Amino acid sequence: MVLFTFALVTYYMSLLLADCYRSPDPVTGKRDYTYMDAVKAHLGGLQIWLCGLVQYSNLIGTAIGYTITASISMVAIRRSDCFQKNGKQSPCHISNNPYMIFFGVVQIVLIPDFNKLWWLSIVAAIMSFSYSLIGMGLSVARAFEGGHSYGTAGGVAIGEVSEAQKVWLVFQALGDIAFAYSFSMILIEIQDTLKSPPPENKSMKKSTLLGVSTTTVFYMLSGCVGYAAFGNRAPGNILTGFGFYEPYWLVDLANACVVVHLVGAYQVFAQPVYAFVEHWVQERSSNSKLFHKDCSCRIPMYGIYRFNVFQLLWRTCFVIACTLVAMLLPFFNDIVGILGALGFWPLTVYFPVEMFIAQRRMRAWTRQWIALQSFSFICLVVSLAALVGSIEGVIQDLKVYKPFKTQY
Repeated sequence: MVLFTFALVTYYMSLLLADCYRSPDPVTGKRDYTYMDAVKAHLGGLQIWLCGLVQYSNLIGTAIGYTITASISMVAIRRSDCFQKNGKQSPCHISNNPYMIFFGVVQIVLIPDFNKLWWLSIVAAIMSFSYSLIGMGLSVARAFEGGHSYGTAGGVAIGEVSEAQKVWLVFQALGDIAFAYSFSMILIEIQDTLKSPPPENKSMKKSTLLGVSTTTVFYMLSGCVGYAAFGNRAPGNILTGFGFYEPYWLVDLANACVVVHLVGAYQVFAQPVYAFVEHWVQERSSNSKLFHKDCSCRIPMYGIYRFNVFQLLWRTCFVIACTLVAMLLPFFNDIVGILGALGFWPLTVYFPVEMFIAQRRMRAWTRQWIALQSFSFICLVVSLAALVGSIEGVIQDLKVYKPFKTQY
């Protein structure tokens, strides 16, 4: 019910946001190239900077979250190999820090040529479908095995966890689900890449319907069959569940698909951050050769390697910083919950509602105005609950955590 509700909310708010790409008219108005530009055109004032702070903080946080997630999948492959060699009873504790560093190095290598890697998003989409289908198939197979609990309607019972812990975990789950529907933060940037005719908002609305419907079906199936497979002990990541020791190769393939998917997804979410900083710096240093000079060098077995000095330095520093933070805070579900809670209400609900009201010149205290504002307030309460639950989860993790020594 919660998944379906978030899907409906995200879809409806995305329809409003798609109409705000142009201003003042959604079809013939002036293009707004970024989310901040749209807020500037419709709302202005302090809300522009509030939007930028929330949006780019979430984009940075998403890059950190993807680094953590990719390393967990790589560690799962390494542990699978360890179990196969040493037996299922072997502890096989492996640090995820080297794998975070490896993921960061891959991102640095992709920096200069990302614009040429148009096929990467297609590969990422194929990988996403692949690991989802594998995860669901393995879950179905495990669900039909005998001798294990299928879980209960109420989930983990009071007694196994305290009443307070139960509430915190429910709130944290809300944040996880909110993060799963967090694409609104780059909806305007994606819409800016569409050609017209037909009008960009019509194309974006069709894409949103297809995207939300497809992901919701996969989320529903993964959640249901994953719970059928593991019951109340369902892990945060099905593919790293302790029940999946066999078939080794299939689990490894699924985790490899996750890693490849996140390599592309990381770049997509990082591009708006790169562009924002580079535009801001170039505007204030228009006469500096450092920020405009392009260089090239010949690399054996590669050819001519072209790069902009400032872009290469800044983007490399960004990747290094994200990797270091990921190594300091490798708490997958809690970090995802915080990101979802922080970004869902302002970027998915608040700004689309306020811009829609401003665009339509809707008078205060009319029925539609009251309905939209009430809806926004309810979503705010849900986001705050998710944020509190996720922060509580991080606090509990920090009590037993040693920096740079996390092992799985």
